[in-house]
Amino acid sequence: MLKGKSQAFLEMASEEAAVTMVNYYTPVTPHLRSQPVYIQYSNHRELKTDNLPNQARAQAALQAVNAVQSGGLALAGVPTADGGLPPGQSSVLRIIVENLFYPVTLEVLYQIFSKFGTVLKIITFTKNNQFQALLQYSDPVNAHYAKMALDGQNIYNACCTLRIDFSKLTSLNVKYNNDKSRDFTRLDLPSGDGQPSIDPTMAAAFGIISSPYAGAAGFAPAIGFPQAAGLSVSAVPSALGPLAITTSAMTGRLAIPGVTGIPGNSVLLVSNLNPDAITPDGLFILFGVYGDVHRVKIMFNKKENALVQMADATQSQLAMNHLNGQKLYGKVLRVTLSKHQTVQLPREGQEDQGLTKDYSNSPLHRFKKPGSKNFQNIFPPSATLHLSNIPPSITVEDLKSLFGNTGCNVKNFKFFPKDRKMALIQLGSVEEAIQALIELHNHNLGENHHLRVSFSKSTI
Repeated sequence: MLKGKSQAFLEMASEEAAVTMVNYYTPVTPHLRSQPVYIQYSNHRELKTDNLPNQARAQAALQAVNAVQSGGLALAGVPTADGGLPPGQSSVLRIIVENLFYPVTLEVLYQIFSKFGTVLKIITFTKNNQFQALLQYSDPVNAHYAKMALDGQNIYNACCTLRIDFSKLTSLNVKYNNDKSRDFTRLDLPSGDGQPSIDPTMAAAFGIISSPYAGAAGFAPAIGFPQAAGLSVSAVPSALGPLAITTSAMTGRLAIPGVTGIPGNSVLLVSNLNPDAITPDGLFILFGVYGDVHRVKIMFNKKENALVQMADATQSQLAMNHLNGQKLYGKVLRVTLSKHQTVQLPREGQEDQGLTKDYSNSPLHRFKKPGSKNFQNIFPPSATLHLSNIPPSITVEDLKSLFGNTGCNVKNFKFFPKDRKMALIQLGSVEEAIQALIELHNHNLGENHHLRVSFSKSTI
């Protein structure tokens, strides 16, 4: 703690833990004794403590935190260590936006709520002349934290107030991917122009009518949005701090601080790469877990940065949501929307060193078949990998050896009891799993079998 400066340094157990903490507190500033606390990365790699008097409070705080973590104390409103949640808390949230002076779209809700976990599905609708939404997370814990942090917050200053409750539904049934509804696990769904976005039985149960207002979902019927008023970006200040979402009435585009591109863009800027280890093929394999990668360009003069062009904007959002903040080859990835609308191929004769590649017609695309099961198996990076397409002659030791040779620490392994073509392998860390997926997906196992590797939601 820095005496007289109202500042402190906090060293976490790992860089991953530090990233998780900063990402968690980015959307909503935490308060201690009614004072806002701002958290950012330090240039210091390690803290050296001493026995000076001003360290006493720091040591006391550390002891209190350790007591909480070891189960000596319980924090009110926080899920228990065994993952238990109070009854009635599902992974589906019901969101009402009150005092709707500016339009709130499905994309706005996704940007806000994805800060707290993996958003699977969103349905927007109008009920009792109010703009509402149902939003499903992959985990009830994510829904719990999102409700705690966002309930009662304004999206913009003095308007668009979020009222959040747990829904009685346990899962959402989305029929179409459009501006009213979206299933981020089913990229193959039709747009269903002119069709209701919500299942009729669900709509009847909730007394819901699909939003009848054209354009962006969420126009307030009694107010209307002043399209010709020429509001500047600064005229719509946000109340959610770093998560601020501002809007230009003239263009209808959203601008998210920290996201330099335009929602709807399919090109991602990937920065803080390890230039000695990363290749276009590596980025193609990794980002291909979340969509079909069409082109990859590693910057010729700044090889820590790359552009990745996905098949569409939904896939780019999905990849950004899952991969931003992950660790790869010792570096923490930064993934944002790019200002570029497409990745340009090098001109004939232009020096490129093979840093730009076109994968538009790659046979390795996971999502090219409509209705493919891969749409149902999109999960965040995890230390456990799902393996498939394993030939009968391959043994447990063969696969353990294969992954061990990449530098991974194999913790556990098991074949699926009813199908030895598939298996789960648990590695030492998420970073190891990401690197193993890059190196071994499509690895030739012989007998015309190429190994398929993806992240698993299961553990062994």
